[in-house]
Order: sequence, then C-alpha cells, then structure tokens
Amino acid sequence: MYKVFFGIAMMAILSVSSAQKKQLDNADLLANKLPKNFINSLPFVVKWLDDESVILRQRVHPDSAQKNYVMDVKTGKLTEATADQMKGAVPPTKSVSVKNNDLFFKNGSVEKQITFDKTEEKNPTFSPDSNYIAYTKGNDLYTYNLSTNKENRLTTDGTTTTLNGFASWVYWEEIFGRGTRYRAFWWNPNSKQLAYMHFDESMVPMFPIYNSEGQRGFVEETRYPKAGERNPEVKVGFVSAEGGATTWADFNDKDDQYFGWPIWREDGSSLLVQWINRGQDHLKIFDVSPSNGSKKIMYEEEQKTWVDLEDKAGGRISFLKTKPAFILESDKTGWNHLYLHNNNGTLINPITSGNFTVLSVLLTDEKNSLVYFTARAKENTARVDLYSVKMNGTDMKRLTFGDYQHQVSLSPNGKNFITTYSNTQTPTKVALFDTKGKLVRELGDAKGTDLDNYALAKTELIRIKSADGLFDLPAMVTWPTNMDPNKKYPLLVSIYGGPNAGTVMDGWKWNPNQQFYAQEGMIQVAFDHRASGHFGKAGVNYMHRNLGYWEMEDYMTMAKWFIEKGQADPTKICITGFSYGGYMSAYALTYGSSVFTHGMAGGSVVDWKLYDSHYTEKFMDTPAENPEGYKSGNVLTYVDKYKGMLQIVHGTMDDNVHMQNSIQLISALEDKGKDFEFMLYPGGRHGWGGSKGVHFSNLKTKFIYKYLLEKPVPKGALR
Repeated sequence: MYKVFFGIAMMAILSVSSAQKKQLDNADLLANKLPKNFINSLPFVVKWLDDESVILRQRVHPDSAQKNYVMDVKTGKLTEATADQMKGAVPPTKSVSVKNNDLFFKNGSVEKQITFDKTEEKNPTFSPDSNYIAYTKGNDLYTYNLSTNKENRLTTDGTTTTLNGFASWVYWEEIFGRGTRYRAFWWNPNSKQLAYMHFDESMVPMFPIYNSEGQRGFVEETRYPKAGERNPEVKVGFVSAEGGATTWADFNDKDDQYFGWPIWREDGSSLLVQWINRGQDHLKIFDVSPSNGSKKIMYEEEQKTWVDLEDKAGGRISFLKTKPAFILESDKTGWNHLYLHNNNGTLINPITSGNFTVLSVLLTDEKNSLVYFTARAKENTARVDLYSVKMNGTDMKRLTFGDYQHQVSLSPNGKNFITTYSNTQTPTKVALFDTKGKLVRELGDAKGTDLDNYALAKTELIRIKSADGLFDLPAMVTWPTNMDPNKKYPLLVSIYGGPNAGTVMDGWKWNPNQQFYAQEGMIQVAFDHRASGHFGKAGVNYMHRNLGYWEMEDYMTMAKWFIEKGQADPTKICITGFSYGGYMSAYALTYGSSVFTHGMAGGSVVDWKLYDSHYTEKFMDTPAENPEGYKSGNVLTYVDKYKGMLQIVHGTMDDNVHMQNSIQLISALEDKGKDFEFMLYPGGRHGWGGSKGVHFSNLKTKFIYKYLLEKPVPKGALR
C-alpha cells in the first residue's frame, strides 16, 4: 500500500514555558513570517568523496545563497564544488534518455536519436560495460548495441496482457516498489545476458477506472487482483543481449506464488530468485543457473504469520567481496537482525541479536570485519542510532551519542560520519564525528539567536500503557499555548496506522501550522500502536488475520488517556489520515465511535476484500480462509454504530485504493440515514497536488474550525 500521510503534520516543537516571553503573532504564523534570527538553515550532505572530504550544501553566511562546497575533514576548509566533483571523481560520459517516446544516447557532448517509432521505450538501462542499452517497448524486451548501432528484439509475444520485462501492477505496487518504475529485467554482470520476468495477466480481473474528461469520458483498464482473486502467472527467463531463445528457470508458472526482486551473483554465474507461496509464510531463495534454468535452494524461512517479500529490491542479501559469504536480513526472531551465511546458504553466525530492530546496513568493512548499521535505539524505539559490530556478532558499539534521534551519513570506509540530530526539546544540530567517538567539529545549529525570546507551544514524547498492559505506546503531543488546567480542549489525532508504519519519532522540526493551532486552543497528537514497528516484528504480528482491531483498540486507549486526564473534550475527539490512515479514520467513526467523534478520511480502504491480493492476504490470508477477520476489519460491518461527523475524500482515478471503497461506505451511510461530508477530486490518483491539493488542504481547515474550534476561519488561514 502506498504510504501517503495527509494529516496535520505532527512535528516536534521546542518547549518553553516562561510567561515573560513574546508570543508569535497568528497572522505571522499563517504567512510564515518569522523573526530573522529565529531558525538557522542547516548544511546537509550531498555525498562523500572519500573519508577526508565531503560535499555539503550550505550557506557560508546567513544572507548568502546555498551552494555546494567540498569540506576538508581535517581542516574544515570549504571550497566550492566543481561539476566533476558533483558527478563523481570520473564523470559518466554516456547517458540515455527518453524524449517524445524515443531513445536519445549521449556520449560526451554528442547526442543522437537511436530509436524511431511511435511506441514508447521504457526504463532504458545500460549494461554494466555500457555497450548495450536494455529497455521495454510494447511489453517486449529489447537491447540496443551501441557498437553496431543495432536494435535487438529479445521477445516477441508482448500484448496488453503479456508483459516481458515490465511488471504487472501488483508486483510494481506491492513487491518491487514504485521506485522501480515497473522494470522487471536485470543485467548479468558479464553484460552478455539479461534475466527478466514474463507476466501473463490475462486471467487477472480487470478493474475499470473512469475518467470524466471530454464529452464522453473514457475507461482506464487495470489488471488488479483483489483479495482471493487470481494473480498473474510469472516466469523467470534468461536471454542473450543479442537475442535468441529464452532459457526458462525451473519454476511452474501455474503455481500460486510470488517472486521477489532477484539478485545476480557478482561473477554472473547464477541468479538468486526469491520465491514465496501465496500464503506468504514460506520464503525460499533459489540459486538459479542462467545456462539451463536449474535451481537449488540456498535459503529457506518459515514464520507462523508471514515473511516480508516486498520492498526488498536487492536489500535482503549483500555479498561480501573478499570471501565467499553474504549478510542476510531477517525478522524471524520477532526483531529484524543480520546473519552471516556461507555462499551455499549455510549459517555461519548471527551478527546482531536482541530486542531491537536493525534498519539498514551502511557499510561492511571486510578488512576489519566490521558492520556499520542503523537501528531503532535499544534505549528508545522512537530514536535511530548508528552502531558497529564485528561480523562474528561480538563487540557491538553505539557510535552516536546522547538522547537524540540521529540521521547519519557515513564516510566510504567508515572513518567518519556526519549526524543530523535532535529531540523534541533540542533544535536540530549537525556535527562531524569520527567512529571512535571523537567530535571533529560542529557544522550547524537550527536554533537562532532569537528563538529563546518566544513562548512556543510545548511538544513532548509521552508513553501510554496499552489496555492489556503489554506495551508502552508512544505519542507525540503538542499542547495548547497557555494551557488552562481547568479547561478541556479539542483533540486532533493524526495517524497512518498501517503495519510497521509508525510516524512517532523523537525529533525536532519547526512547523508554523502546528504553532498556529496550538494558539487556537487544540491538542495535537500523533499515535503509534503496538504493530507500528516500535516493538519489532513481534508487535507487528498482532495484525495477523486481524487488520484494524488492535490498532483501533490502542488508539482508543490513548485517546481515552487524554479524556481521563481532563485535558481533552470528549465531544471533540477527531482523527485524520490518508490511505491506511483513511481506513483508520473511517473505522474510528464506526467501530471506535464510543471514543472518536469526528474524522477526516482520505483515499480509504473500507473493506479489505476490495484491496489487492498481495498486501491484503499477507496479513489477512484470503477471504475464504479468514471470513471472520475480513468481517471484523470491515468498516461497513459497524455502520450502525456510526455517529459524529466524518469527512470522506477520494480521487476519482485512484488506481491503488479504488474510489469504490468510499462509494460503498457512502451508500451504507445513506441507507442508514447517517450524516457525513463528501468531496471527490476528479482525475485524482492516490493523492493529488496543484490547485486540487490546495482545495483539499482548505477543506480540512474548514472542517477543523467548524466542528472542533467552532468559530469562523480566520483571515489568512486558507491557502
């Protein structure tokens, strides 16, 4: 599911309490007019050139323009970056682009058109030696030989439902990730061969998406498998860069299965293919021969709930360069960790272990047998830290410092790192450290000289005990300015809510909009539930066959905490979100209506039978296997309980969460005689910008003033 978050941003604000300090003017907040020395701009890392030099984009004076500078780590000296340094030590001489549906190849300063037809070329990708360009066209796979100036057609059966090297919708959206742009072909490191996937989606039901433009409009057809429906049949093949017969991998394309993003061994001798069953609880990684398609299992993992396959575009396995081994990520223990394996797949040893979540490997230093990685801090799950550990799993060290949230950029060989760090009480700072813990130099501080002169709304990270006592649930709350302990305030809850998709992190950012609402007298809060990622895969597993229930139980507990403390007005408890957050908002006004009184729901799922197969079934299994779970998680099941006021918003051409969801909810509410608000955005997909984005922002502002603040929208509050 595409993770879009359209709620009022829950940014952390510096806490000050002195009544003697000045108050920011509301009109200035709306216009984003702040004192000159209120907040300083900060440098950010463009890239490291080597361990001793890094390119930073920054201002050398508060009134100067931002530019790219090379900083000498030892001296701190800045010199303006050259064009070659911005591109790399050796700038690429060859590039390819798509213009007017054709390919243009550029070598140095000379550019020439190399394809001449009406069909658009997609995803042009150089071979590793840059002698070929591979691309798809009309759902067939092609290469262009730059030495012979010849186009080679590698497949010939491409149609509207037969796709070669171009991913089917559900693979692009849920498995490979949107950043892959539907690409489903992979160059062998030897540049002589490609692996690709062949999709037959003729059996996948078509979902019509209506566009209202023009006199008659038109229908956009998408092959979209919903929960329990047939998926595309997929084959993995190997073909020469010059064309010829495809060698198919030894899989049965008629099996109910999924394939993940494959990975070539560095010598090109075999392709690692990730395979998982339709139930998504049994992962196998096969070593596949490109010469004859034979396969053997290299790694296997089963879990009682599910094994994640998606968004692992080459990230699950990383091969070592100096010995026949690889590092693998897995959350099989209930926490995501690193494991060292021999190249044949046998486990050597766990590299990390414990009740914390490894996020990403930044560097594997094979010479010193060290792995540098980021993880949710062992001390506070709302913070990220940098660590190192020996490959044998010993001598794990925290390299970052203090009670801060860190965003780290590590130098190429792990000698130094730059951290951008903060917490709710500390404005963001940037500093350069070496990995032995020594501060090399401070690089920036967001706190301006004028900031302490102003009374800002207090923001803090708090923990609220779950109703069953098992979890300390995190919430980021911004309190009303000059809060009266004897007064109850409207509560605005911004959430996303999906599995392993928490939004509460202990960092500082300036947000004039949030300060404005604090002065208007509103408690603003972001909630994360037990399955949001703070408590590892063990916490996320609560969602198995049960989407909606535990998230809402935790959200209700957290909202009631504010009510029971006498801070929140129980008649004005509003929740807002988009996509999964829209589902949660609609669910809150039905299942959770004993607590939540108002909601703003955008792009919402309302019935999991209406969402796609891969995402939904991973958590819920199929509707036939789990009818009670689908009923429990269905907003429509609880329409009789609906009360309060829900704003429903949807884009008419949403190809991810179909507008069908909101239409079915609206129909059910109308049949029950319920009141609600509805706005559609013609042509809108799963999110929209431009003038419609402005209209959407204003729509939410008007809702807040009408139902929560109960006063006219002030001048300047609308965009």
